[in-house]
Amino acid sequence: MIFFFNAVAAVAFLPTSLAFVNSVPQAATSSGLLIGHSASNKTSVSEYLGIRYAQTPTGDLRFAPPKRYNAPVGTVYQAKEWVSADCPSNKPPLSTFPNFSQPSGLRTWKNFAAQNDNPASEDCLKLNVWAKATLSSGLKPVLVYFHGGRFTIPGPHSSFYDGQYLADAEDVVVVTVNYRLGIFGFSGAPGIQQNAALLDQRSAVEWVHDNIIAFGGDPKRIVIFGQSAGGASVDYFSFAYKSEPIVSGLIAHSGTSLSFNPNTPEYAQKLWYNVTKTIGCGSAGDNAATVLECMRNAPLSAVLAAASKVPALPTVALAQATFHPTVDNVTVFGNYEELTKSGAFAKIPMLAGNTDFEAGWYKLSAYSAKINLSEAQWDLFVERGFTCPNKYSTKARVDAGVPTWRYRYHGDWDNLRLYDSEAGLGSRGSGAYHGSELGMVFGTAQDISGQQNIAEEEATSRYMMGAWAAFARDSRKGLTEYGWPAYSEDTDSLVRLGYNNKAALNVVSPTVYDKACPQNNDPLPGQGGF
Repeated sequence: MIFFFNAVAAVAFLPTSLAFVNSVPQAATSSGLLIGHSASNKTSVSEYLGIRYAQTPTGDLRFAPPKRYNAPVGTVYQAKEWVSADCPSNKPPLSTFPNFSQPSGLRTWKNFAAQNDNPASEDCLKLNVWAKATLSSGLKPVLVYFHGGRFTIPGPHSSFYDGQYLADAEDVVVVTVNYRLGIFGFSGAPGIQQNAALLDQRSAVEWVHDNIIAFGGDPKRIVIFGQSAGGASVDYFSFAYKSEPIVSGLIAHSGTSLSFNPNTPEYAQKLWYNVTKTIGCGSAGDNAATVLECMRNAPLSAVLAAASKVPALPTVALAQATFHPTVDNVTVFGNYEELTKSGAFAKIPMLAGNTDFEAGWYKLSAYSAKINLSEAQWDLFVERGFTCPNKYSTKARVDAGVPTWRYRYHGDWDNLRLYDSEAGLGSRGSGAYHGSELGMVFGTAQDISGQQNIAEEEATSRYMMGAWAAFARDSRKGLTEYGWPAYSEDTDSLVRLGYNNKAALNVVSPTVYDKACPQNNDPLPGQGGF
């Protein structure tokens, strides 16, 4: 809900940190005076939901770079829309796997795959902010999250990413971002700037940099973190904005710029014209501007339906997502291995890692697609799509003198388990599957599963929240002070989290997991995971 108030009175609501009027949290921003409220389970945390950071990307803005939203003078916004619209996308169908772990396996899968009744609309370029209501002595570090989902699945309104618990436990400001997905974020249309979704992410970070002080956040201590496609986005950010990153640190979960091959411009245009021809907007032989204008006026449902029919590239394991990052040599590059080795990234601290058995999630997609891989093939999928890209990306940071840390998550908890070893998908069960660490970092495991955490799970979550917050507080020294060794290929420096379902620090040599990695990056066996 948006309404207007006297512009003169607005002067009273221009805080330099989190402000309250009659016990109601308020923040004056470029998006208006935001009225927050207490979070549902952590009432000392104020949450501001559904904050518009960019204009609605419709009409001439469909497929185009985002345009900054600046509210009219005197705008007041009741920032309480947890169910503000997801960005439109073609989500995967409900899984037909019959042997989910009881009672929470299917529920957990649904929450991660955005299988909910949340509305979708192109009016979706919004973000959410959580900040503890009790002010600390100084400005707080800020964690800005980019969700994963193959650049196709929505995220910010999943119970996985509720920021209230992390904000409460560590007194940090937490931000989650909605960005465009699929063809709307990665159209491939010739003649326009590519990768609108990644530009959405940058626009959101710029909004945070300009406005976060109103929530008690420190614009000099903004850490971006993301998982899977979001992890790759974090790494992309460091190459695209190497001279002006405006962030102090990077955390990449299960994805870096080396995890998969982006689309070539030629292939991206082929996908675009597949859709335009289906809709009746023309094909490659027609005037590109006329085709684009037609697509910008096409019904949303027609665009989504046509995009869903575009054939994907076959891969070793799972079909690759079609509309995803495209080489433009501005936001996405075609030679990340070369750029990584040469240190052509922002020289800011990095924490990166992956889960021990990423395939535990993807086996469900393979089941639906009637794909049956051996355990050795799944191990190669994890190695080439996740473990080895982390090895190369973190080594390059160390070689460039950048403070770097690396982790591997092992937790396998009863309430978050997707399926057991008897379910027919291998003797390891779902294990520490893709995304399973997020319930620990956000402290949302009980909300995700609907089941209580056990004591060691709770302790592991608190430990991991503490680590991520330590990195945000001081990205150069925070994790060292937390007890983590700086990463090095030659020492015991890879931190195993939740190992044997324990919260205790466990450190091993990276060679335990990296010894099979080839000399040069080869993500093809893991292609389809992004």
